[in-house]
Amino acid sequence: MAQFNYKARRRSGEVVEGVLEAGDRAAAVVQVERLGVIPVSVVQAKGSTKPAKSSSSSSAGSPAARAAAAEGSKAGLSRLFARGPKKPGLKELAMYTLQLANLLRAGMPLTMALRSMESLSSKGIPGEASRQLKQDVTEGRSLSDAMARQNHIFPDLVINMVRAGEQSGALEEVLRRQAAHFDRFAEVQSKFKSAMIYPAVVCVVGGALVIFFMTVMLPKFMTLFDNTKIELPAMTKMLIAISSFLSGYWWALLLAGGAAVAGFRRYRASKAGRESLDRLVMKLPVIGKVVRLNLFGQFARTLSTLLQNGVPVLQALRITEQVMPNVVIKEAIARTREAVTDGKTLAQPLAKSRLFPQLMIDLIKIGEETGDVPAALSNVADTYENDLNVGLTAMTNLIQPVIIVAIAFVVGFMLLGVMSAMFKITESISTR
Repeated sequence: MAQFNYKARRRSGEVVEGVLEAGDRAAAVVQVERLGVIPVSVVQAKGSTKPAKSSSSSSAGSPAARAAAAEGSKAGLSRLFARGPKKPGLKELAMYTLQLANLLRAGMPLTMALRSMESLSSKGIPGEASRQLKQDVTEGRSLSDAMARQNHIFPDLVINMVRAGEQSGALEEVLRRQAAHFDRFAEVQSKFKSAMIYPAVVCVVGGALVIFFMTVMLPKFMTLFDNTKIELPAMTKMLIAISSFLSGYWWALLLAGGAAVAGFRRYRASKAGRESLDRLVMKLPVIGKVVRLNLFGQFARTLSTLLQNGVPVLQALRITEQVMPNVVIKEAIARTREAVTDGKTLAQPLAKSRLFPQLMIDLIKIGEETGDVPAALSNVADTYENDLNVGLTAMTNLIQPVIIVAIAFVVGFMLLGVMSAMFKITESISTR
């Protein structure tokens, strides 16, 4: 038996320390949890008897050991070439953190709660992730450190908020705030997608009808027009020329479209291209306003959530910078972080960037004067999220009729081109 020094926290946040005997570290962690506290660190005492080791070194050269090593190397190669798990979505992160918070509220020790979480498997958070978390926590690591070892699944936002919750002794409350945070952003994403579904469907159906008419129906009319030997109207000639081009050079159009998509992706992948495109999107007449509202709300909500949970302001700004999808906003946050490092307030560099609205700057100034910046940022986020709902409705109501009018114009042009030729043929027959 070996002696272990442990440090743990009560659910009230009080730190407790002590010494206990156990066969190994895992057994020591289990003993600490049975005391009804959350283990922070479990370290073997100096000079204490070490747990007995297996005689693996003496049998390293045996055939069984060599076979085991070969199997281990094969497993290592399979892990090396295996594809990494897909990053979880916002809804999946919200469900995971809320479920873990519910288990902790029910009085479960952390390792037992993580064991129960193994059955909660999704596309982004498989049961193996919870199993590894439980293993790491059992070995004496904190939950935040265990999550950091799986940063391909758990983002920095989750890791740092969990670390702040562990330090303050309010892990369960922090997990609930995380779930609410991810749920709120998932709702915004859902509204964006819902607003664009109808216009996208109309565009696809309208484009398919136009292509079908130009490549299938119009060639049949062209046979009729050729047999009449009548001079066709200019609109009909234009329509026939477009149809002939689409029928004869469709492969060239596909190649040109593929080249255009590849060039656009390459340009967007470059730093200058990404910055110019993100800046352009923010300046578009109708869509730009919605994009700006979404970015401002996301910035304020993320930073507010981090500060409310005890994350230091510089670290909170760094995480918020990583979360933001717009390069222009990212650079503004980076400059703000550098200015705050030099001792300036948060509102000063944000105002200097000339990207953030004056309302946000004024509310942050008030929060700094009253000593409650997180609450001020939360009010900012509420304001812009409400404005975003109105902006999405206005954008949808404007885009839908524009698309319908555009498709009606194209269809009307095609019908007019065919009908004018039919009228000309009918007029020619009647005059004979």
